[in-house]
Amino acid sequence: MAWQQEEFLRSLTAASANTVAAYRRDVAAFCDWAERAGASSPEAVDRIFLRRYLAYLSTRRYSRRTVARRASALRRYFGWLHRSGAIVADPSNGLSAPKGEGRLPTVLRRADLEVLLEAPAGDENAIAVRDQAVVELLYGSGLRVGELCGLGAGDVDLARRQVVVWGKGSKQRQVPMSEPSVEAVRAWLSDGRPALAGPDSPDDALFLNRRGRRLTPRDVRRILDRRAASPTHPHALRHTYATHLLDGGADLRAVQELLGHGDLATTQLYTHVSKERLRAVYQSSHPRA
Repeated sequence: MAWQQEEFLRSLTAASANTVAAYRRDVAAFCDWAERAGASSPEAVDRIFLRRYLAYLSTRRYSRRTVARRASALRRYFGWLHRSGAIVADPSNGLSAPKGEGRLPTVLRRADLEVLLEAPAGDENAIAVRDQAVVELLYGSGLRVGELCGLGAGDVDLARRQVVVWGKGSKQRQVPMSEPSVEAVRAWLSDGRPALAGPDSPDDALFLNRRGRRLTPRDVRRILDRRAASPTHPHALRHTYATHLLDGGADLRAVQELLGHGDLATTQLYTHVSKERLRAVYQSSHPRA
């Protein structure tokens, strides 16, 4: 029977490619450790064995966030083994791990955001036109980088100013586009994309890289590296989008819908960010702060 890692990964039909890749790494790391520790198959693993593994991770100075993520992967993995009949009992049932540090999302300062969104003067080649559309859409619609890279040309409706997004778990949502992002995407489709497209370019890809292939998350990170005033992760634009909506008075449920969050608690994290921003403004501005 062995560890059935590939079978488990194939069962994750509703998970994104990034999620499957994370499970692959986490489960493989555990299986390697388990075999070194004397377990040749899942049947040899009990709850004490799993707790030994989590303790091992802690002694190796893995962050609490990483340990919690790996514990979650093990619960998913052993739960699948139990449901599929590969093991009699689920050793991960009730397995606890330290919670993550609960770090607040990174929100860009106004000045940094302006630098990122400002089109370089005199630079109107296809790459520059594409880069402008990418950053405008990331911030203007709050997309995950994987969602942006997965867009097809038919997913954007410039006349109605909206984009159809396939999010986590293959859930579809419609998100409004800002006026600058509409204009940037229109310029890309008319002037930029035809210049980069080649005979092997995918017809269904909205954004292309320099080689005419579908744009990848790594390509997007390179775009931000070129344009940002300081190191900026693509997800920071999504965090900034959500925080600015709440700062502007948007309803929490509406923001949840726009972000595609399945759990309102995930969206509520941004209310804490807004409170931190208010506190920072007070401390820097009030004479008796």
